[in-house]
Amino acid sequence: MKCIINGTLLLKDGQLTGKALLFDDKIRALTDDAPPDAEVIDAAGGCVSPGLIDVHCHGFMGWDASHGSLDELRRMSRRAAQTGVTAWLPTTMTLDWPVLERCFAAIRRAQADSLSPDWRGAQVLGAHAEGPFISPKRKGAQAESAIHRPDATLLRPWADVIRLLTLAPELDGAIECIRAARAMGIAVSMGHTDATWDEAMAGIEAGVTHATHTFNAMSPLNHREPGAVGAALDDDRVYCELICDTFHVHPALFNLMARQKPGRLVLITDSIASAGLPDGPHDQMGATVIVDGIRCRFPDGTIAGSALTLDRAVRNFRKYTHLPLWQVVHMASLAPAESIGVDACKGSLDPGKDADILITDPDFNIRTTFVRGVRAYFALP
Repeated sequence: MKCIINGTLLLKDGQLTGKALLFDDKIRALTDDAPPDAEVIDAAGGCVSPGLIDVHCHGFMGWDASHGSLDELRRMSRRAAQTGVTAWLPTTMTLDWPVLERCFAAIRRAQADSLSPDWRGAQVLGAHAEGPFISPKRKGAQAESAIHRPDATLLRPWADVIRLLTLAPELDGAIECIRAARAMGIAVSMGHTDATWDEAMAGIEAGVTHATHTFNAMSPLNHREPGAVGAALDDDRVYCELICDTFHVHPALFNLMARQKPGRLVLITDSIASAGLPDGPHDQMGATVIVDGIRCRFPDGTIAGSALTLDRAVRNFRKYTHLPLWQVVHMASLAPAESIGVDACKGSLDPGKDADILITDPDFNIRTTFVRGVRAYFALP
């Protein structure tokens, strides 16, 4: 048994001082004092936070979920723990279906392997399939040649792997696919979509509960045609992803999003294989991506994804909104857990949940990461 003392606990509805957190592989209790037989861990006046959950991450450091490599998924999981991520969805691009199946097979293996203490990194919860059922009009960095008509029969063999599916609800066959995916237990997100308000709302009525990187690669909010953005912001059934790198979405919108989607705003990275690499050109799945600070673009200027980490997303959102830290952490922990249906065991410091725990300094720089009670990262002083 371990016990963290001398920290500010970031709970799902506020923060608490003067209590200790007792855990093994599960969070056991909030107590007044450490039991005499517990391993005591001193938070030294920092914060004790639930682990972060990234439901939209393609890769970083040259590794990519779309490579279909178990070894790369392991490396990414270990690296993710250094940024406070304790669980994640490796996110695939729009690729030819046989290629995607190889990726899903690797993610299935990683799902099982990440339950072992030897994994020593963020737990793999399944896959986020960003496509291939998307709109060519809003494909962004996705490959148009691999776009496929929505077809739920393709999903069925991978229903145990695909936790989240991004599609365009206006496509022929999309409504039927949404209903079938939901029946399989797959959460459905609208993204890379040119949907009108009516088409987006039809998708929500069919079972869409998530919006992929809100504002980016979707029909915009207009006073005569609210589009997919308007539907996502207005409907309380929808969790809205947000890339908080201050480039994909202007930080002036952060407060608006916090007010409009209380409890249903999900911070993501959408980081790509080039994230974490030096500025300059890099090869990514046969294409050239140019990294320039927080920007990742193709040579024609198209945004290729982000170089963001989730701990930095939390710091960015807090900086531009001045919201309390516990509330921003909620957007990167419990809200994403709820959005993909794993909140019974993930996303907060409630007793009985997995011991996915962070110790940070007051500015949310990561000091220690525990995944299911196992120390996965420790920052040397």
